[in-house]
Amino acid sequence: MSGPSANVRLLLVEDVAQVSQYIRNLLNAQPHVQLLDVLSDGRQALDHIRAVRPDVLMIDSLLQGRVSGIQVLEQLRAAGIGIPVIMITVPQRPLKVDPALGIVRILSMPFSGFDFMNTIQAARQEYDSLRPDSTSRTIVVHGAKGGVGKTTLAFNLGVALAQAHRLRVMVVDGNLQFGDIRALLRVPESVPSILQLPTDRVSEADLEQVVWRDPSGIDILLAPPRIEMAEMVTVRDMEKVMSLLRRVYHVVIVDTPTLVNDMVLSWFDASDVIVELTTADWTTLHNSRLMAHTFSALAYPPERICYVLNRAGTPGSIEPRLVVEQLGRRPDFALPSDGRLVVEANNQGVPFVLVDQRAAVSQEVARIAAALATRPMPAGAVATR
Repeated sequence: MSGPSANVRLLLVEDVAQVSQYIRNLLNAQPHVQLLDVLSDGRQALDHIRAVRPDVLMIDSLLQGRVSGIQVLEQLRAAGIGIPVIMITVPQRPLKVDPALGIVRILSMPFSGFDFMNTIQAARQEYDSLRPDSTSRTIVVHGAKGGVGKTTLAFNLGVALAQAHRLRVMVVDGNLQFGDIRALLRVPESVPSILQLPTDRVSEADLEQVVWRDPSGIDILLAPPRIEMAEMVTVRDMEKVMSLLRRVYHVVIVDTPTLVNDMVLSWFDASDVIVELTTADWTTLHNSRLMAHTFSALAYPPERICYVLNRAGTPGSIEPRLVVEQLGRRPDFALPSDGRLVVEANNQGVPFVLVDQRAAVSQEVARIAAALATRPMPAGAVATR
């Protein structure tokens, strides 16, 4: 399975039509690199990079326009924009890697498809390894049975991360058919959803027109307002959106539906952490055990899964040792039952972590947020800018 770094969004600045067409042809058979655009004029680069936030910039050092390739990089540096840069050149005009200008790789023409793809991946990985302070995290909240509190946790976890850790947080309403977060917050049907985003190239400006800005301080990308609209959102569309969100937000939280399909699997693959929510009753634990087998079959390392036991201590619950037996491990966190606070907050469409910060359930959510904010990236994951 691919990891969170699998898809690379590439912007090309090239004024030689034959070279740009050659690169387009190379990318036709490469699903993990998305060519955002080809600019033939370096003067357009700065504004375009601000709009689309590419992962990698590839630029011809021999641009013949009013702005040279090096001048473009100097503009980016002056604007405080950090981005890995691959410079295209020819053997007669050798260049050197220059981290000060963001140049992490040199690609000399002519080059093969193998050299091209290796250079892109190496540039992205090397640049990310040098910027551990700017990592973005994707947290997927999943429950193997309905009614376990998954949407409530996703929303409150996002608020806790934004409030206590001053992070820019996006919560994606992943229940595309029923729009759980739309329902929780009583957002009118007329408010835009993911359907209003372009399916070709998605820019930050497009995102600004669509996101719901919750008073709690987080942004929300809403699901379509009606069930039949869900099929209009494809896995490929969502992958493009997720790639942009990781460029814009410190944390992206996906509230998934209670099922496993291609869309949910794509979110699992894109995640840094999967928060698997369960409760201490037999049917939920049975489903959670099946999900544990699924995670193992997908070859996800155990540290990538964070088990949260919700409504811990509820009278009549299964005893803790049996919970451990069913899950195959001890839950990482246990949210105490506080039906009055949680239900009242949900009925008002507000986060309970702000209604009563001293409540035990709020403090436990704060503990989860702190652990996820500082959690090491799992094996095989590469930080995104």
